[in-house]
Amino acid sequence: MSLSPQPDETIEPSPVETPFAAAFDAERDLSITRIIRAPRAIVWRAWTDPDRLARWWIPAPMTARVERLELVPGGALITSMSEGGRAFEPHMNAVFVTVEASKRIVFTNALDAQWRPASPAPVAVTAEFTLTDHPEGTAYRATARHASADDRARHEELGFVDGWTMVTAALAALVEREV
Repeated sequence: MSLSPQPDETIEPSPVETPFAAAFDAERDLSITRIIRAPRAIVWRAWTDPDRLARWWIPAPMTARVERLELVPGGALITSMSEGGRAFEPHMNAVFVTVEASKRIVFTNALDAQWRPASPAPVAVTAEFTLTDHPEGTAYRATARHASADDRARHEELGFVDGWTMVTAALAALVEREV
């Protein structure tokens, strides 16, 4: 049996099965959902345009700057933040795991943009954002997956719900003005 393709045959790669949304683990995951009154295409554009992303990515009054946004699996997500006009400092150095246009984005900060293992402070997270059609616009879900229940609890204590709710509200405000 030959492992190389013969001249008259091709070998197709096996499709990688990725669930649209991985099962939620209440002990290790945190999630928020919101109906955004805008079509998915407009919400997606707010994720894929660095200028738009910078306008909602960090809770106000802080401001964000998008240093790198490579929305492909293995691509970089690097952002910095500033508060009160101070110098920008590092915020996020992550790598995209999955990008399904207009449907789903998954990144992790457990690897940095150079694909080196990272120990990010305050906690390593794999973040999943899903966009689905809804009669009123887009059903948006943001999920933070953690390695342990302790990591989840730490992220929650640090204000996950408030922070991610604030940035999702800022995202909604941005895109709903465009409708």
